[in-house]
Order: sequence, then C-alpha cells, then structure tokens
Amino acid sequence: MNRVFILSDHSKRYRELLNKHALPQLQPCDDIRDANIVLADPPKVASLLHSASSLEWLQSTFAGCDAVLAHTKRDYTLTNVRGIFGPLIAEYVLGHLLNHTRHLAIYRKQQQQAEWQPHAYSSLAGKHMLILGTGSIGSHLAETAKLFGMTVSGLSRSGNPTAPFDTVYATSALDSALAQADVVVSTLPYTPETHHLLNEESLGQCQQALLFNVGRGGVLSEQGLIKALDDGAVEHAFLDVFATEPLSEAHPFWDHPKVSVTPHIAAVSFPDDVFACFRQNYLNWYHDKPLDSIVDFERGY
Repeated sequence: MNRVFILSDHSKRYRELLNKHALPQLQPCDDIRDANIVLADPPKVASLLHSASSLEWLQSTFAGCDAVLAHTKRDYTLTNVRGIFGPLIAEYVLGHLLNHTRHLAIYRKQQQQAEWQPHAYSSLAGKHMLILGTGSIGSHLAETAKLFGMTVSGLSRSGNPTAPFDTVYATSALDSALAQADVVVSTLPYTPETHHLLNEESLGQCQQALLFNVGRGGVLSEQGLIKALDDGAVEHAFLDVFATEPLSEAHPFWDHPKVSVTPHIAAVSFPDDVFACFRQNYLNWYHDKPLDSIVDFERGY
C-alpha cells in the first residue's frame, strides 16, 4: 500500500479529489514520516523533508520547486506541474500588453472626468516578442502572441530551433536578442545559470522594450532593472515574481511610475488541474511506467 502525505493551501480539496477518484493502493496519511509519496506546495513542505525518511516521490503542486531544490535531501524523485500554466500566463501577458498599448487605464480615468480625448496607439501586429524559456509555458505564449500577428523569438540554453518560435537564440546571444525585441517575457526557472541573467548590462541592450517577469524573481536584478527603466532602455516593467515575496512595503517598485506590480498571481495552481497531473503520474507510478515532468536536481527544472 502506498501512502501519500498532502500539504498545501488546498489540502482539503486535494483530499476530496483523492477520495473521489479512489486511486489504487493509495491511502492518505497525516505524518510525512509514514509517506512514500508527497503531494505538496514546495514552500510548505521544504522544512519537513528531513523527516521524510520513507519518501520515494514528491509531486510538487507548483511549476517552480525552488524551496525543495534548496534542501540537501535528494534521494527521491521530484516532479512538478507542467502543461497547465501556459494559457494563464498568456492571458496575463496579453492582458497587460493590450491594456498598456491601448491606453485602457487612461480611458477609464478619462471616463470618470467625462473627458473625450483619443490617444494614438500602434497594433501588436508586426511587433517582436522575445520569450526567455521555450518550454510549455513559453510555447503556449508564443502561439498566442502569433495570433495577434507578432513575430516571436525564444531563448534557450541550446538555441535549437523549436516550434512555434520563429527564431530561437542561445543564452549566449541574449544581448543581441534583447536589442531586437519590443516585448521581453521571462518564463525562466531560477538556477545558478539564470541568476540575474537580466541585469544592468543585458537590460541596457533593450530599445524601449516592455518587460514581463512571470518566471522567477531571482532571474532579474532589481537594481539593474531600475537603472534600465530610468535610462529608458526598458519602457515599462510588469512584474509578478520577486526575489523576496511578499514585496516589502518600502520597496521602490511600489512607487516607480514605470513598474506594474502583481502579487505572484499570473498563473496559480488550481487544485483540480494539479490533481489531474498527480492522478496521471500516480497511475504511471502504480504501473511502473516513467513519471511525467521529472525535475533534474542539478539543472533545477
């Protein structure tokens, strides 16, 4: 009998789904020491990993697993959630992009003042979007952006051609890629290689680009971004993730006129979607088939 320990902000819903689906030879338990399987939010479970003496497989409820990857315990299989966040990220990016380029917030304020004042705008068609990260999230965003007539480039470690991107740059060509982009979107995980990849020097290559960070906060140098904003290299930054969360009340991003802050809500882990991934992975586990979405401890994704 397999025993699963569940620890999440949505533990109640996960238990309801577990009871509903009655997965074979799987029972919930209340002590992580008794569990060989864990379904958990990484930040919540990280401090308990030292007690998980029977752990064989941990299914993260998030795409990012930074909190558990930072732990020294690595004698188990770690899987994350992939394939469900692309549509949500695309909604976030295109929603903010259209609001910015079409001046929708300005018109809302003008309405309150009964002010009739058109503002010039340009179409997204023909604009160049650069997406850092060519995985499932970046690929879905690329497909969506192309529906608006945008040219879409990607950036990956290898630079190998990948559908649906028009062009893919290797990480070593970041500066050149940034110089050509009207919109830059980082979906990158946080690893030693991506730490402050977007910094004062690299962001300085931008030509009045709009910047989105929906991946991980540590990829972006916050001071480097402020310099790029003040110098005009970056026109506006839409930030959903930060090196330290929640963002402190004294942080300069709150009051910066060229920064839009959201509290890590671009793509939340809806329990029913996450459980569908867990259910399929458990059936793979039960039937001795390879698990989906295995995280490489060395690479960090």
